[in-house]
Amino acid sequence: MSISASDVKALRERTGAGMMECKRALEESKGDEDKAVEILRVKGQAKAAKRGEREAAEGVVSHYVHFNNRVGALVEVNCETDFVARNEELLEFARQVAIHVASLAPRWVSEEDVPEEVKAEELSVLEQQADDSKPPEVQKKITEGRLRKWFEEVVLLNQPHVNADLFEGRTIEQVRADISAKTGENVVIRRFARFQVGD
Repeated sequence: MSISASDVKALRERTGAGMMECKRALEESKGDEDKAVEILRVKGQAKAAKRGEREAAEGVVSHYVHFNNRVGALVEVNCETDFVARNEELLEFARQVAIHVASLAPRWVSEEDVPEEVKAEELSVLEQQADDSKPPEVQKKITEGRLRKWFEEVVLLNQPHVNADLFEGRTIEQVRADISAKTGENVVIRRFARFQVGD
């Protein structure tokens, strides 16, 4: 199948991926642009995982204050170079994370940040809530599912972005992997702080 230069250009503008990557993705998807976007996303996230080993010592601090001036957030997002730290897409990503933190009040950045005693306590509560009438292996699966749901409630990277329309229901981790793929650098949400009047 022949892929036109205009198709490649359109996909590049939509995703920010390189020309050859766009062409290969369109060939693989037999010209289906949406499938090509998904292929680029998956490949970009795989590359981003490899970049995760590299040190992210540059970055930005972004903030958001809700229109009522009663809730706000500060977020530190790191990358590898000051060039990318000044990149508009990275700055917008950091701002969007700050908006999300102010709105959904996560408690930790990643699952690894959740203290072991807190995880154990939550797991214990969920196990006690298990339905004794079900077989032990079913109880275990239900408990694991509830624990994953709890992580979505308290862990920033596991949460779908609060602006579901803009981010198509993707999690903060998926959005972070996308920006990492676009910039070609290890992008890390280092920490955040949320402030609420009277809290």
